Amino acid sequence: MEQDLFSVFRQRADAAPSAPFLLLPDGTAISYAEACERSLRMATLFRRLGVCFGDRVAIQVEKSADALLTYLATARIGAVYLPLNTGYTPAELRFFLADAEPALLIHRPEDEAAMAALCADIGVPQRLTLGADGAGTLLTGAAAETAPGEDRAVSENDLAAILYTSGTTGRSKGAMLTHANLASNAATLAAAWRFTSHDRLLHALPIFHTHGLFVATNVTIMAGSAMIFLPRFDVTDLIRLMPGATTLMGVPTFYSRLLADPAFTRERVAGMRLFVSGSAPLSAETHQAFSARTGHAILERYGMTETNMNTSNPYDGDRVPGSVGFPLPGVELRITDPATATTLPQGEPGMIEVRGRNVFKGYWRLPEKTAEELRDDGFFITGDLGVVDDRGYVRIVGRAKDLIICGGFNIYPAEIEALLDAVPGIAESAVIGIPHPDMGEGVVAVVQSSRADLDEAAVLAALEGQVARFKQPRRVIFVPELPRNTMGKVQKKQLREAYADLFQAAETVQ
Repeated sequence: MEQDLFSVFRQRADAAPSAPFLLLPDGTAISYAEACERSLRMATLFRRLGVCFGDRVAIQVEKSADALLTYLATARIGAVYLPLNTGYTPAELRFFLADAEPALLIHRPEDEAAMAALCADIGVPQRLTLGADGAGTLLTGAAAETAPGEDRAVSENDLAAILYTSGTTGRSKGAMLTHANLASNAATLAAAWRFTSHDRLLHALPIFHTHGLFVATNVTIMAGSAMIFLPRFDVTDLIRLMPGATTLMGVPTFYSRLLADPAFTRERVAGMRLFVSGSAPLSAETHQAFSARTGHAILERYGMTETNMNTSNPYDGDRVPGSVGFPLPGVELRITDPATATTLPQGEPGMIEVRGRNVFKGYWRLPEKTAEELRDDGFFITGDLGVVDDRGYVRIVGRAKDLIICGGFNIYPAEIEALLDAVPGIAESAVIGIPHPDMGEGVVAVVQSSRADLDEAAVLAALEGQVARFKQPRRVIFVPELPRNTMGKVQKKQLREAYADLFQAAETVQ
């Protein structure tokens, strides 16, 4: 197989030890050799705490260089990395930790009391803390390690990571990604997007998500290049640092906000060679406005947690607005009839299915769900509806499920609806995604209420602390009754059409 990512990283460190891996906002740099040494101390600490091959290492901390190095540390001992969204509440974490049964949880120092109680209740045996400023027991413990152990060899089918995704039922699923999944996709993308050791990638994405962790980071490692590593997306910082970069990977929100800033000019991007967008649909308007402003056509691609990246617009050739390009080398894509599973002729819309070394191993401890979504011939049923046009470009035309993508993050309506329906006075709710000029989609709750005194503020207050902020509705709409079909099913399509223009007026982003 292609070498696993950490073996590639170690080779980069051996060949060019002083080459920068992470360029930090304060002007300091972490070289490949330094990152290798620091991750080794972390790995040694993990072993001392009892983390063994195949054990899960869960992490919920703010983005930092040290947070990223825990990914390398986990990989080099053959453990399984489990990054968790920093917005998840303790109530939400309970499910993930109980399901994955990690040997170690790394969390923020300020969450000590809540995590100590949660881990004691669930039975997570070890905890470490890591703050955005480096405070906590992880770095102090790693610094004290004096007898580093050996790296553990892995095979292509060994698990490298588990990333939780979900369905509209609200039941979260752990997508099991192997070392071959990650390494093969990184090698494919590095070649397709022409990455070399001379590249400097502006990294402003979160690292608990496929995009920032497995696309941006893994491609950088595969090419031996460097990342200008920002703690978060800040349009001013991005514009300031862009003259020192060559590439940017972002979600559509990045590009709409850059265009809204007059400081973002053609001169600022003179040294850039590539802008990549993913995790949510990029509007044709943003694509065209960006090209007019900068002279660069954004390269849109298509992937998902279970498959890494599947398609990409070409590096050379037309990058078509509204299209996600062609299947990547080594990826097979077909369009099937959702009802019969028969392959449809080119030009007819249907279910997107993909097959390749990028496709995950299955869902953690859910063999029946794995069997439902992975066909016997190896094709994965993505749940996305698409069409292949007469030039071979793939277009996403809809989603088979009611998934909402806001700012690049997946939001599953059933989870929010369950919380809303528990609010006194709400008879029933329907959560939908409405086009949003900045976030891609905005979450809207349409509720049927029996209380005249229940208002939007009260509903939103009832959700505080129960669900991550990015999942909370931006608007709550009250209706006398929800639209239904003859079978009694709520017609969300009608609701989306009725409120399609809700966010078209200027809105202050929450």
